[in-house]
Order: sequence, then structure tokens, then C-alpha cells
Amino acid sequence: MENKKKVAKPEGKLAVLIPGLGAVSTTLMAGVELARQGKGAPIGSLTQMGTARLGKRTDGRTVKLNELVPLATLEDVVFGAWDIISEDAYQVAVRSGVLNDKHLEQVKPFLQGIKPKQGVHDPEFVRRIAANHIKATKTHRESIEAIRQDIRDFKKELNAKRAVMVVCSSVETFRPLPEAFQSLANFEKALDSNSTDVNPTALYTYAAIKEGVPFANATPNASVDTPALQELAKQEGMPVAGRDLKSGQTMMKTVIAPALKARMLGLEGWFSTNILGNRDGEVLDDPQAFKAKEVTKSSVLDTILQPDLYPELYNKYSHKVSIHYYPPRGDAKEGWDNIDITGWLGYPMQIKVNFLCRDSILAAPLVLDIALFLDLAKRLEWRGIQEWMSFYFKSPMAHPGLPVEHDLFIQLTKLKNTLRVVAGEEPITHLGLDYYGDDLPLAR
Repeated sequence: MENKKKVAKPEGKLAVLIPGLGAVSTTLMAGVELARQGKGAPIGSLTQMGTARLGKRTDGRTVKLNELVPLATLEDVVFGAWDIISEDAYQVAVRSGVLNDKHLEQVKPFLQGIKPKQGVHDPEFVRRIAANHIKATKTHRESIEAIRQDIRDFKKELNAKRAVMVVCSSVETFRPLPEAFQSLANFEKALDSNSTDVNPTALYTYAAIKEGVPFANATPNASVDTPALQELAKQEGMPVAGRDLKSGQTMMKTVIAPALKARMLGLEGWFSTNILGNRDGEVLDDPQAFKAKEVTKSSVLDTILQPDLYPELYNKYSHKVSIHYYPPRGDAKEGWDNIDITGWLGYPMQIKVNFLCRDSILAAPLVLDIALFLDLAKRLEWRGIQEWMSFYFKSPMAHPGLPVEHDLFIQLTKLKNTLRVVAGEEPITHLGLDYYGDDLPLAR
């Protein structure tokens, strides 16, 4: 396929700007620095460890993804952050308790040098955090301009030529999508009137896009999944992706559910619950914040199982999702899934999953990949929804009118095929009939 896409080289530093200096972002920052020092491996990151086969199986051509397309290197990544708590990245990492003392001491000066700029805060959207590091802005427009100035300052302070923004802030309270987010014109009016419908995450989104910074939403908060901000992204020529990282329990759903459908096994019910003790867990203890998370965690099964096509198998299943704040666990989340399935002649069976995961350990490499792929998309001059990045999100976006794909393996194929096309290589279909010649003739 001699149609390699033109893409600018990733020259200079790339600033990864993160609203929300919490467990996920500090684990990412520490991990990148440890990898640069040769003291840790970036396990879980496709951009650092993933590969893609090129051409036929018999060609023996397999390359790393970061060799297939020109991605920024870890050496060129620098970090900036905002938060409504004044702690530096080292203080946050210690408090979060994700990394051990040995790792933290090896990157202590690096983390201490990452001090957040004041965050935009609305206590009606985040109720469980005692904020002490808040911008003094009075209006939405003032907040947006302050964030845009911060972006310019970050690029100067970090000596960065390019920037991307990935929101990793606390989960905001759930609200049905208001009229203000239905169009860009409505959103502009809501900004002018300081509407209480506009959440802090949306202000960061608007500021980033207006400042020419690609944007991704790693939270369930209203952002680029809305018509208004998608319209803005296309208008400004910015690539956007989201929402809510698919890191633990939902990742397992997008693995198991496709297996059930592939084998035409029925589903009677899926009960999911987990316990979590970090700051995210404390915020999610607010029922209205949990509602936002519940929406993204619950959205995957119908799309994968397609009950309209297989009503006998999937039309009446019960799906229950819950999260419980349990401080002793810290970041070591435990997820339980009980899955009631049916097989031949309707006989019942069960699958039980007990996933003792580390929330931030799973999420950190996803944020890294998202940042590097967003930067690639910007250099490709792509704009709007980046559906090929759906692999990373619980509630991914697709072009209006297109069904969203949740199957993890289809998402991975879509991602790798996109990179193959960018590199001028043929997409891989896994058909394989051409290996067998006359044994499997396609035509008589």
C-alpha cells in the first residue's frame, strides 16, 4: 500500500497537561521518569511495548508501534497539572499510596518539581473534596482565559513546542445533558450567562481546544462527548477523544461479553461491585457522582451483545453495578463479577471474576498512550472524534449516527489498522484464504 500519510515529525518537547493531580496522574509521571532512568518498565502501554504485524504471516514482519508511526518519545515528555489541592506531585503520590517507598525516593526531586496551578472548582460538581487551591476567577469566561494563559505559561516553563490535555480530575456529579451542551451556539450563551449547567471539565475542554491543544477526557464528566464541544473541536481543527478510562472491571466486561456472544451463550444477569479507598472512591461515595460513573460502566453490554439481534439470548438480562468506598483498600481496588449464563437447552452456568487490581497502575499507561496518540493525530492534522482510540475508553465516541464499538478486540484491530494505514501499510483482515490456494477456492 503505497499511500503513506504525511505527518510532521515530533520535534521538541511534548507537554502533557493534566487537570487533576491525583493518584493516576502522579503514578503516570513517576512511571515515565522511572522508565527514563531504566528503573522500571512501561508495562501496559501499547505505545511503548505493543507491536503490529505487517503484511502476510509468511513475511515475518512485525514492528513496534512506536517504530511504525512517529510518536513522541518518553525522553521528550514533560508534565504540567492543575488541581484544587495545593500539594505537589510527590506529596500526592505519597498520600495516594500507589507506589512503594523505593520507587518514590528514586523520583522524589522530579515529582517535587511538579506543582499544580490553581484549578477551576465548583462545589456543586465535586462535593467531597475540601479545595484550597482555586482560581479567583468570577465568570466562566474568566476561568477559560485563565486556563488558556496557564497553557501558554506551561509551554514556556517546560520548554515545550507542543501540548496535549488529558483530564484525570475527580468525578463530577451526574446531570442529564442540558440544552446548553446541545450546540456550540447554546454553549457560548451558557458561558456568557455563567450558567450553572457548565461543569469545570467543560471549561478545561473549551480552553484547550481554543488554545490549539488536542484534548481527551479520562473521566465520566461531561466534555467532548457533547454535541457543543464536538462542534468546537471540528471548527478549531482539534482531535478529541474520550470518555472515562477503561482500566479494570469494565475492561474485563469488554473481554468476557464478546466471548459469550461469539459462542452464542445466553446471559441471565451480570452483577458487578467493587470496593475502592482512594480519593476517587471518596468522591464516588456521593450518589450523584457515582451516577456519572454508573452510566459509563453500564453502557458496554447492550452494544456488545446486541439484544435486538439476539432476543432469545440477551433481551432480559439483569445488570447491576455498584461501587463502595472502603478506605483501608486505598488504590488497591477489588472488583467482583457474578455472571449468570445459559448454555445448550437453557441449562444454567456461572462465571465468577475476582479482580484484585490497582486502579492507578492500570490507568497510568492508558493516559500515556492517549497523550502520545493525540499528539500524532494533531500532527496528522486530524480533527474531531478519534474513534480509532476507542480502545481506551468505557464510553467511546463515534461519528453521529454510527453505533459505538465496545468489543476490546475489535477496538484493538481498529487502532492497529489505523496506524498501519498511516504508515502506508495494508490493513490486516485475518481472512487468510489466500494461503490455501486450490484447497479453499473462492471461485469455481
